[in-house]
Amino acid sequence: MYSLTPGYRVPAIQRGLSPAEIVLTKTNAGAGAAILASAMLQTPPIWAFGVVAGIASLINVAPGRRSIARWAAVGVRHWRERGSTPGLATSTGTTRTWTLYPHHGTMQDPYQRAGFHEAFARALTFAAGQARNAGIQVHVTHHATVDDYTDHAQTISVHIPNGLIGQPERVLSTIEGEFASLGALTPITPEPVPAVVDRSSTWAALEDGHYAATARITAWPSETDGDLMPKLLLGQGDDRSFAVLYRPLPAGQSRRSAKWTEAAGAAFTTDKIKQDTNEQASGTTRDALVQGASLVDIDAYLTVWGDSPEEVTDARWDASLTADRHRISLDWLTGQQHRAHVMTTPHGAPTRKGAIL
Repeated sequence: MYSLTPGYRVPAIQRGLSPAEIVLTKTNAGAGAAILASAMLQTPPIWAFGVVAGIASLINVAPGRRSIARWAAVGVRHWRERGSTPGLATSTGTTRTWTLYPHHGTMQDPYQRAGFHEAFARALTFAAGQARNAGIQVHVTHHATVDDYTDHAQTISVHIPNGLIGQPERVLSTIEGEFASLGALTPITPEPVPAVVDRSSTWAALEDGHYAATARITAWPSETDGDLMPKLLLGQGDDRSFAVLYRPLPAGQSRRSAKWTEAAGAAFTTDKIKQDTNEQASGTTRDALVQGASLVDIDAYLTVWGDSPEEVTDARWDASLTADRHRISLDWLTGQQHRAHVMTTPHGAPTRKGAIL
């Protein structure tokens, strides 16, 4: 089950949180529950309710695309990681990367494409079932380079953090077998991440002479019918890179997430139509979980490339027009371009959850 829309997870929010934010969320939830429980014995001071409500507001009130706490985290991480883009691509654990070329005609034929997605979903479900805690990351990239003809390259990276699984190589070998059925799979060693030599709030200049602008895809409609990548990449006149970072959740965490999502939707939604929509979505999720599926957190990114700031600005505008035409929402990550381009390279898999907001 895939979702790009913000929703409740345990802890609280679907988007990637830093360890400090996770602790803050859990502490706030525990403190709120303790205050409510103690009210049955003795009325707590009024300031206790104010503290809990204030922290909850920081986490949940969203001026724009992010909560207040998330905006603060963006500023802190921008300052802390301003000159450390390569460091985002280093994380302790085991990572394996392959190039994947699907069988001819797979993405053009709707039936073959559906079978491809089903096989990929089985691989994600297997990965989710190998650990009690979420942590395995599957990172898929697609690069389209436009010249006299358009050159396409696809990679799949799987990252398993240290200590999550006793024998990560065994799991990686099994996942490799799953992916091998999707097309021609070849192990590779990714090139080093290009260093950022210049930056603005809307683009980053790399040492290889290219300029990059990266957006997070915050929503895509169900009407895309699985052909999101062709809509964004094929038939375009500029270089583009597209990447999706999958974080499959273990079975127990998937069930708890579905339970809390349904409870939160019923408790905090007053719009009857929206309640019915949430109920229908919850029913679909429950049916999928009963059949053995896993919930998957998704982060998707689109990078446009150019040889000058003007070219990359024009390419960004063209990408926005294409996204609007297909009802796809883009967040261009203003002020974070110095590190955002990493997420559309094969090095995006081992980045920690929450590195890109």
